[in-house]
Amino acid sequence: MSIEQALIERSGNRCELCSSEIGLSVYQVPPVTEESADRALLICEKCHSEVESDAALDVNHWRCLNDSMWSQVPAVQVMAWRLLTRLIGQAEIWANDQRDLLYMDPELQSWAEAGVTGGDSDSGAPTLDSNGTVLEDGDTVTLIKDLPVKGAGFTAKRGTAVRNISLTNNPEQIEGRVNGVRIVLLTQYLKKAN
Repeated sequence: MSIEQALIERSGNRCELCSSEIGLSVYQVPPVTEESADRALLICEKCHSEVESDAALDVNHWRCLNDSMWSQVPAVQVMAWRLLTRLIGQAEIWANDQRDLLYMDPELQSWAEAGVTGGDSDSGAPTLDSNGTVLEDGDTVTLIKDLPVKGAGFTAKRGTAVRNISLTNNPEQIEGRVNGVRIVLLTQYLKKAN
């Protein structure tokens, strides 16, 4: 059985992302190491042109990801994650909420992240403090505002030094210890210590 025939059978002859029945073709999900049905999708012309383009995505079209992200097919999950990531880059809050709901095992997550070329916090943007100074793992920062720590029952006071910080995937957040508790801090309330 050819890859296309396997995908037609798997998808019921519908686009695996938006369920359209028009202009279907095989799309190998990058990175392509070898062509197989397990690493491919059957998608329509509209989805194919949007996936291949670097232009802004048609937000209304991609509302279909609310359904297709729940597919049991790994290649569909990977493409849904990548497209939601691109939509997050377009400031689509609903896409962030949906991507947060999408659980993938670590191997699948690695595959999904291997194809992301930008638009989200995972794109390699530098982590900056409130003054625009680049922060790195191991730096010491100082709080510039009293911050209530939810769930820990204390307030992190202005002027508190947080040593040996850890960067996160989100350039607007860091992790550090305050009063012996490891917490996530927003970089907008920090400045790098001299």
